Amino acid sequence: MRTWIDLAMGPLFAVTFLFMLIGLLRHLIQQLDTLFRRKAGRLRHMPWRKMARDSLGWVVPIRHLTSGNVLFSNSSFIFHIGAILVPLFYAGHIALWEKLFAVSLPALSATVADTLTIITILALLVLLASRLGNTKLRTINRSSDTAVLIVVLLPFLTGFFAAHPTMNPLPWQAMFLMHLLSAELLFVLVPLTKLSHIVLFFFDRISEMHWQLKPGAGDRVAETLFGKGAKI
Repeated sequence: MRTWIDLAMGPLFAVTFLFMLIGLLRHLIQQLDTLFRRKAGRLRHMPWRKMARDSLGWVVPIRHLTSGNVLFSNSSFIFHIGAILVPLFYAGHIALWEKLFAVSLPALSATVADTLTIITILALLVLLASRLGNTKLRTINRSSDTAVLIVVLLPFLTGFFAAHPTMNPLPWQAMFLMHLLSAELLFVLVPLTKLSHIVLFFFDRISEMHWQLKPGAGDRVAETLFGKGAKI
């Protein structure tokens, strides 16, 4: 088991993490090429202030958290907070960032890390239940979308159990290996799935020029999913 852990912590981690970075960089280059080379003539006519305001509205989505499917929207927002803070600032991960990038990040306290992890797990379970139980969401939800949510859930769940041996249903080494492998599977899937919005978020927000959608199309989709008055 120790050999497998060493493999997962060493070469496999490096290869999958590099695959994720290269894949995301490829997405970013493609989008920038489309934006600044193929559509350069339209840039000066774009409502940049409005698009910046819309982007900020999704970074701090107060309006979206109180309209439409409130449970789904809030769970998604909470999940994103945990998905950023726990991997970056969990004490057990910081040694990896120091090794890879020679940067030292401040560590979350054990209590805060545990709380964030549990909240993130619960939020992911709500998102899964919503996708499976909500008829409107289920009509646009592919099986791959559900599978991706499960893959995202696994590193948090296995990491929590690995960090709490007394609660661990499996031997610690087995759970730790599962944590490493599930995280590395996630690395591979990030640039290949909708998770690539890690770097595509801004481009999603400039739909006035980048998506080529008809005006108001996004709001009509939101009303179809979440009812009259919902906005996207």
